[in-house]
Amino acid sequence: MDAIDLPAAIGLLTRIPIHVPQERALARGAASAWAYPLAGALVGVILATSASLLIWVGLPAGIVAAITLAISAIITGAMHEDGLADTADGLWGGWDKSRRLEIMKDSNIGVYGVLALCFSVLIRWLALSALIAFDHYWTGLIAIGALSRCGMVGVMSTLPNARATGLSQSVGRPTLPTLWVSIAAAAIIGVLCGLPFLILGTGIVALACGIIAQQKIGGQTGDILGATQQITEIVLLLALIS
Repeated sequence: MDAIDLPAAIGLLTRIPIHVPQERALARGAASAWAYPLAGALVGVILATSASLLIWVGLPAGIVAAITLAISAIITGAMHEDGLADTADGLWGGWDKSRRLEIMKDSNIGVYGVLALCFSVLIRWLALSALIAFDHYWTGLIAIGALSRCGMVGVMSTLPNARATGLSQSVGRPTLPTLWVSIAAAAIIGVLCGLPFLILGTGIVALACGIIAQQKIGGQTGDILGATQQITEIVLLLALIS
């Protein structure tokens, strides 16, 4: 672990303005992945704070949830949503590995990508609206922010890069010790939030995403990692309101 790891993780996974020494961050590469759950927890804190302010001014739960999701997309640069759309287009729009990777790299969005985004936003909006109505959104958003980024590290660490270029390849693959530190950090946050049962759910979703990626394209890409975050977030939100 290094002092640069948390700023590097925040700089990579969010659009939060933070000074990151580029040379040190690049030198650390995937070694800083242990801090991804901490960056996710920070996003959760910002979203929960925003939701509280919106509730304080008297907005209904549905509007609060919609604005909170919009803030989430702004904070993260919608990079995870982009990964979900590209993954849906590629994995189900191509008939072999090379074609799937080609589609995923294409900046144009197809029908599968549009539907994936629509379903993702709709389900998260409905779930977050219910979570806000139950008044459990603070711990939920923080825990889910951390755990969903930990799922990314799991897939990133255990699967090879599916292509020789791209964001995931440039960052590198975390070692197993880095993965275990990431899991420990996310688990601690989940326990402190009083939601330890979400830890198991995170592992199951990450495993499922990894198996599908391995079967479809023989490994992982940055898009696969973004899709893993989104799917994990959806499943954990549904777990909280069920």
